[in-house]
Amino acid sequence: MIAVIDYGAGNLQSVLKAFQYIGSSVQVTADPAVLRMADAVVLPGVGAFADAMSHLRAAGLVETVQQLAVSGKPFLGICLGLQLLFESSEEAPGVPGLGILRGKICRIPAGPGLKTPHIGWNSLHVLDCSGIFADLPKEPYVYFVHSYYLKAEDRKVVAATTQYGVRIDAAVHKGSLYATQFHPEKSGRVGLQMLRNFAALAKEGR
Repeated sequence: MIAVIDYGAGNLQSVLKAFQYIGSSVQVTADPAVLRMADAVVLPGVGAFADAMSHLRAAGLVETVQQLAVSGKPFLGICLGLQLLFESSEEAPGVPGLGILRGKICRIPAGPGLKTPHIGWNSLHVLDCSGIFADLPKEPYVYFVHSYYLKAEDRKVVAATTQYGVRIDAAVHKGSLYATQFHPEKSGRVGLQMLRNFAALAKEGR
């Protein structure tokens, strides 16, 4: 079973429906015991960094999520769920993130022809063709909705990048931990392939 973390923020239905569409057993839950029993865990995210961390703290889930992300169990962060894995964000100065990975979450800079938030399809430069990034087309197109982006400190964890005025670290991978700035559940066949890959990892237990 794949558990989707419900911390009271963001739209979970698109993630839930995408996993159901590919035939995965999936449950939305805020129960730490259920999360720990799951074969794999998804941290979704839509909204503001500070609000999301506040919801996680109020739900008593910060320590549970930190533990799950490094447990060896397949773990997937999506959009804001990627940003929360890092120490902090320019969106919320002074608000600590989960601190699992090192890097900066920065505001997308203004520029000619660039709108913020960045909403739409961009091609990826895939650096890591393993795990959820296996069997993808060359330079696949995926769907983004965000105003802030990752600059990873440890370049070894960067699995894919894209360009939107600046280079954006669009996905990361470390061990059994994966995270994407884009939305796989809204990225058509490419996104569904990533979710199928993740579900396969859940079945394999890694």
